[in-house]
Amino acid sequence: MIKTLRRSFIVTAMTAVTVLLLVLLGGINLINAYSLRQENRVLLEQLCETMLFAPVQDGFLPNDSFSGEDGVIPSDLPALGGESQGVPGSFPMRERHLRGFMQQEIGEDQRRSALFFTVTLDSAGVPESVRLNNISSITEDEALALAAGIDPTSGSGSVGPYLWQRGYSRDGSCTLTFLHTGSARSTMLRMAVLSLLGGAIAWGLMLLLVLFLSRKSIQPIAENMERQKRFVTDAGHELKTPLAIILANTEAMELRQGESKYSRNIRAQVERLTGLTQNLLALARADEWRVEESAEDFDFSALTAETARPFREPAELRGLTLVTDIAPGVSVRGSRQQLGQLISILLDNAVKYCAADGTIRVEVKKEGGKALLRVRNTVTDQSAPAERLFDRFYRADESRSTKTGGFGIGLSAARAIAESHRAKLTAAYEGDEIVFSFKL
Repeated sequence: MIKTLRRSFIVTAMTAVTVLLLVLLGGINLINAYSLRQENRVLLEQLCETMLFAPVQDGFLPNDSFSGEDGVIPSDLPALGGESQGVPGSFPMRERHLRGFMQQEIGEDQRRSALFFTVTLDSAGVPESVRLNNISSITEDEALALAAGIDPTSGSGSVGPYLWQRGYSRDGSCTLTFLHTGSARSTMLRMAVLSLLGGAIAWGLMLLLVLFLSRKSIQPIAENMERQKRFVTDAGHELKTPLAIILANTEAMELRQGESKYSRNIRAQVERLTGLTQNLLALARADEWRVEESAEDFDFSALTAETARPFREPAELRGLTLVTDIAPGVSVRGSRQQLGQLISILLDNAVKYCAADGTIRVEVKKEGGKALLRVRNTVTDQSAPAERLFDRFYRADESRSTKTGGFGIGLSAARAIAESHRAKLTAAYEGDEIVFSFKL
């Protein structure tokens, strides 16, 4: 149980750390990608203006300084190659500033070092000429092919590693400006790889820290559970002596005065209390079982047949039918004693709670490389959730304890045995039967 609690603590803590890192690093990379894209978009617009093109969005001129009253590009704009604002060959450009976290202004040096090309379109929108002075990684044919694939109704967009912007020169011709964003993509990729590496290192360090702290975190729970187990063990051993004395005195009284209904009641309740004490002790020791200390390879089929044999008589006395379907030679590795106890608990539960004149079936076979044990019996009441039967001291019918002598502990102990073997013990209703399945 302590190992299970520690494992749950580690899994929960590392899940929270993983989600936090994914959200944090993912957010940083998304913000970085958005920032670089916006920076490239503004750079592209400035390049359009620098090259004497008025950039448009969806077919409309956004800046009145580029157009006259009739929407036509004025003919008195400075000639290409003239000087304006102290920059040779520049177009009189409005001041643009990037605003936002981690965004910087785009300077003249950045504009001059940009990799871009332009494609001029004729009146029908067909590419007719290319200007490749500022880029060497693309040919004229490739540039024309890119321009031909542009949506004629859009003012801007992206294609491959390029951002493009539609603009109009002072003579009214339409021009597409393509900005190569490979550097920004490399920056984003580098940022993603570094953040992934940093996140992996942080995750590993957090795992070491959680492993170290997990012991201290569950220490109070472990101590409380240890005190509880010690109390149950001590109380169980202390109860054994007075119960043995009461039973001995009852037998002596019966020898002297003969058996009576009072002596029979005393004997029945002593035996009942003795059984409860033994079950409590077995349950308290369940968390301390170590399969590795007594693990061995043995014939699970033979063990099941041997364990089922003594239950035939009590089943027949109750008018029940016990049917076995055990495939020979099914071997497992585990504690023979504990697995024998698990089989015994399941059969005892079936005999106690099987419907009148019902049938108990025991099946052992190989399934998917695992040993499968099924114990099923007919039931009349299926109101209780099947999985709740494994809860300690849970009984679907509170009155059945006095009828059958059950305490609601056996199935809890059986599941503890299964968990100690890293196996599964489940319960489910199938038709008019309840089926307990154990896979090892």
